[in-house]
This record gives sequence, structure tokens and C-alpha cells, in this order.
Amino acid sequence: MTLPALTLILGGARSGKSRHAEALVTAEAGPWRYVATGQAFDAEMEERIALHRERRGQGWSTVEAPIELPQVLRELGRESPGPILVDCLTLWVTNLLLGEHDIPAAAAHLERALEANRAPVVLVSNEVGLGIVPENKLARRFRDEAGRLHQRLASRADRVLFVVAGVPMVVKEAGPQP
Repeated sequence: MTLPALTLILGGARSGKSRHAEALVTAEAGPWRYVATGQAFDAEMEERIALHRERRGQGWSTVEAPIELPQVLRELGRESPGPILVDCLTLWVTNLLLGEHDIPAAAAHLERALEANRAPVVLVSNEVGLGIVPENKLARRFRDEAGRLHQRLASRADRVLFVVAGVPMVVKEAGPQP
């Protein structure tokens, strides 16, 4: 199977979306590039990041991009045709929000970087719009910003998958639709 130019994988926490994304990427010829957006602000997050690194194993190169995701994608997309896995967009949105960045402008910058990219890209993100309306303003803004970003990227993506309990479901597939 050949990866399309852009795949968006959504799912809940611990749904298996990252594992599925890694399987899609490693089915392709390398080099395999992993762009990590998470930041370790505490020991528990450090442990999560370490587990993600161990799970991928050899053959992967990792670039940390908690804020600079569009710039990193532009650079990696020029280097070689091997696939790029970005994990995850909701952590990126969190970092932008906490750093008081202009999220719509950052999203537009990300879209331009994806358009210019020559390598297949797999984006992983948490679907946060399926629960109750958060009780505080910051959480509501986060949910809204993540939802808007997902909509923008899903409209551009060649393939959109939703992962539930480790099972990927096709939401969108480029090409002729019935």
C-alpha cells in the first residue's frame, strides 16, 4: 500500500491511533521521520515520551517540534521522499494555546507547509469533540481550536481515519466516491 500525500488519523486517548500510524509509515520505504510535538513538563509525560520512542525502535529519526511544526515539515519535506509521522496535533495546539500564539495563523502556516511537502505525511490527533462541553473557558477554547484545525486538515487530506479500540475506520478516501 502506498501512502497518499496526506493522511489524518483521529481517535480518542489510548485508541491505538499512534500505533496504527506507525504501522502505515513503516509499510513504506524509509527513511521514517517522526515529528514529536509533546513537551515533558512532568515525570509522567517524560515516561509517555520514552514509551513512544521505545515502541518505534530503530530506523526512525525523531525531530522535536512543540511549536515549530510547519517549519520542521518544510525542512523534512525537502530532504527526502520518506514518510513523515506527526504525533500529535492536539499537543501542538496545546503548546500554541499556552504560549499565546495565533492559532489560526499557525494552522494556515501548517497548511502551506503541507502543500509544499514532497513526502507523504501522516498526522495523528485526538478527537476531542465527542464529549461534554468543558466547564472552563480555556478547555472550551482548546476543544474549539482543535476541532477547527481537524476540519481544515480533513478537507485537505487524501485519507482520514478514525481509530476506535485499535480498529481504524475510513472516514474519507480520495478518489472516486460512490
